[in-house]
Amino acid sequence: MAAPGVRLFGRTRRAITSVGLGGEGVLRTYGRHAEARAVIQEAIDQGITYFDTARAYAGSEGYYGEVWSRNPEIRRGIFQASKSAKRDRAGAELDLAETLDRMGIDLLDLWQIHDVRTFSDLREIEAPDGALGAFLEARETGLVRYIGVTGHHDPSVLTNAVENWPVDAVMMPVNPVEGVLGGFLDSTLPAAEEQGIAVIGMKVLGGAHYVVPGAGVGPGVLIRYALAQGVTVAIVGCASPAEVQALAGAGRSQEPLSEEEQQDLVDLFRPRAKELAYYRGAL
Repeated sequence: MAAPGVRLFGRTRRAITSVGLGGEGVLRTYGRHAEARAVIQEAIDQGITYFDTARAYAGSEGYYGEVWSRNPEIRRGIFQASKSAKRDRAGAELDLAETLDRMGIDLLDLWQIHDVRTFSDLREIEAPDGALGAFLEARETGLVRYIGVTGHHDPSVLTNAVENWPVDAVMMPVNPVEGVLGGFLDSTLPAAEEQGIAVIGMKVLGGAHYVVPGAGVGPGVLIRYALAQGVTVAIVGCASPAEVQALAGAGRSQEPLSEEEQQDLVDLFRPRAKELAYYRGAL
């Protein structure tokens, strides 16, 4: 079985698969160890190398830790990302220590400043005792290879972070609803490209709200839409091995989504775009 296609992780030149396992789905639970292990193992078997989680995602980091501690040789070929939503330096440092402990690893491939929503967030994170200092130091000392920022509320806020912080990656929503609303795809994405940093597409399926079987819109089409925007990797949280197989299959697709197909998707969601962009908050 061929692995999904690969793309370079921004200016780092590290190659990762174009699709990744999100840290939500069954992973954002407690006590579902067997199901979580089955999803992670299926992703490994399908050749996926990008794995996402966050301190805020319930037992997700612990589930990964159960797998990596038993399979250190597999972990060496995996690109593992996590996140901290702490805005202060001390809180972020504690989060990183707990992340590494829960996952049973001594180095994180990507550590991200999680869910930046407002310009007040930016100022707090940038302050002398803010979280950005912890991220920069972790990269300098080798506890993490790369650092990034994530956001899905306000494109102008996330674009500001991309343009002004020395990050290696940005995570943002990439889906046809964003094609209607603008901001992330026509502002943040070009800013990231100009900086040469990796772009991680999230909210690709909109929590499955964007799957419209009657219109021929399945997960594979939505994943291919995200990949057509030029992102480095599209991540999707999965509830079962079958969903992981669909994710990997979309990553293997050699048939790009045409501009006409992309526009048809955008037009389909245009009437309800503001309602469907639930993750942005009130619009």
